[in-house]
Amino acid sequence: MLISFLLLISGLVLILIAAEFFTNGIEEFGRHFSFSQAVVGSIFAAVGTALPETILPVVAIFMYGGASAKEIGVGAILGAPFMLSTLAFFLVGLTVTVAALRGKRTFELKVEAHSIRRDLIFFVLMYSAAILAPIIGGKTLLIPISLALVAGYIFYAYLTFRGESADMEHTEGMYAWRLLRKLRPALSRQHPPLFLILFQIVAALAVMIKGAHTFVHSLELVSVKFGMDPLIFALLLAPVATELPEKFNSVTWTWKGRDTLALGNISGAMVFQSTFPVSVGLIYTDWNISGMALLSAVLAIISATAVLGVISVTKRISPFVMLFGGVLYLVYAGVLLFR
Repeated sequence: MLISFLLLISGLVLILIAAEFFTNGIEEFGRHFSFSQAVVGSIFAAVGTALPETILPVVAIFMYGGASAKEIGVGAILGAPFMLSTLAFFLVGLTVTVAALRGKRTFELKVEAHSIRRDLIFFVLMYSAAILAPIIGGKTLLIPISLALVAGYIFYAYLTFRGESADMEHTEGMYAWRLLRKLRPALSRQHPPLFLILFQIVAALAVMIKGAHTFVHSLELVSVKFGMDPLIFALLLAPVATELPEKFNSVTWTWKGRDTLALGNISGAMVFQSTFPVSVGLIYTDWNISGMALLSAVLAIISATAVLGVISVTKRISPFVMLFGGVLYLVYAGVLLFR
């Protein structure tokens, strides 16, 4: 038991450290190519951290086969948008609250409203279509919808690259470059080379994935020893752990006051997770969404719609509406535990 707890803590520490190095590297990558905050947060950071958990349903569907494997794949596909739109939103709201109470920042989220609004509009429209259209129109719509989702993401990426957004707020040097300059003071160039930037990003992402796997495995062992139902673990705890990279990246950026990057990392991942993985599920599984799976999708859409409504009316995002995501997660957990 002690070893499991130590591994649990070590996995979490790895994720936290790697998240700091990943966000630092992504910021330097954006500065190197003069990309905007919207592109860095909603495209590069979002897709980079979303790819690892995207692999899970693809492996389950294509490499294992069978009805149970496809159900696991569908569950993983639906779990990502749900966790991002509930717990990830909640953690951003909680981070703002804690930071404000400690005098680190004001109790508000300063974001580029049009960028986050664009992300949420695409998510709500595309994810709603993927969930509701097959229920209403039947199996004949699965392939057309999947193609529309992929085309929708390409159009979304185009708008994000072309849209108005501020340049990167870069206030600190890249960690690997600062260390290298201390070891080699004779280095004359001011900014790090591209290969070093990519190395820090890829290495940090690899450590994050390893930390997440260690965390999930240890959490599973601890839950079993405490007599937790494996089904409850699979539906509630495992998806939380697999989404930790996005969550902690956003927490890191929120704590530093880089709110557009923090929210873009989540909302951009939501758009990605509602298109490519969902299109795989639409084509290669039965895509019978019902019960707890349907509830998770509906709650994800409600949470995103609530934030979209607030930002459309007020042109900003209140930390309170972000905290509302945690309430929706508790609703889901309560229904699952007491059904």
